[in-house]
Amino acid sequence: MAKSNQYALILGVSSGFGKATSLELAKKGFNIFGVHLDIGAAKEAASQIKKEIESYGVEAVFFNANAADDKKRKEIIDSIKELFASKDNPKLRVFLHSLAFGAIKPFFSKDHKEMVSKKQIEMTMDVMANSLVYWVQDLFKENLLAENSRIFALTSIGSERAMLNYGSISAAKAAIESYIRQIAVELAHYKITANAIMAGLTDTPAAQKIPGFEKMLDFARAHNPFQRNTVPEDVAQAISLLIDEKFYWINGQVIRVDGGESILNFIK
Repeated sequence: MAKSNQYALILGVSSGFGKATSLELAKKGFNIFGVHLDIGAAKEAASQIKKEIESYGVEAVFFNANAADDKKRKEIIDSIKELFASKDNPKLRVFLHSLAFGAIKPFFSKDHKEMVSKKQIEMTMDVMANSLVYWVQDLFKENLLAENSRIFALTSIGSERAMLNYGSISAAKAAIESYIRQIAVELAHYKITANAIMAGLTDTPAAQKIPGFEKMLDFARAHNPFQRNTVPEDVAQAISLLIDEKFYWINGQVIRVDGGESILNFIK
């Protein structure tokens, strides 16, 4: 099989939506740049994912680094530029922001030590929202985004609904949707699109850290027309379709991939 010149850059490649999307795109012949932050057993698991991607006959280049760190971002983009310099007309066609690292704490508590701090709020916003802008800016400045490149960011129903202990993440999700709209408008001139993907409630390592998550899964399953929860593969398959050049007119949107979970308000 001829080597593909199409690449995808996945932030959060080692689990959840990032992992599923990297595998789905690899099946379609995309080479994968993956960024993750893992140690110990998780680092070994990421290595196994890389091997699985390569089993589809594509390249997989992983960076074990903090994607929200300015210096690391520059180093990774420099590495991509260096690799592209040795390739024949390489194209970064997909960029996926799937970073899930934030403070899960209440805004208010009688025990003041339990309240989310200014530093934690700023960290959550920087990792889960602001970093999207910084990555896209740097990719644009280095001319790595191609015509018909697709930019995606993961959001959640928390962007528009309140949940206990979810305040700082909720704000970050609302911000990332706003950023996506702005990116979509400003990059349309270059025939680059940007959309947010709002998955239904999904059992991922990051989501499991939310207090009471199992009950939330049960509730979502009962309120889903398909009577099941969303899985990362549902999102990956949606993204694999949206990257088609024929879907360029879908731009700046929040696309719900939840089986209809968000439109059903009662159990029959």
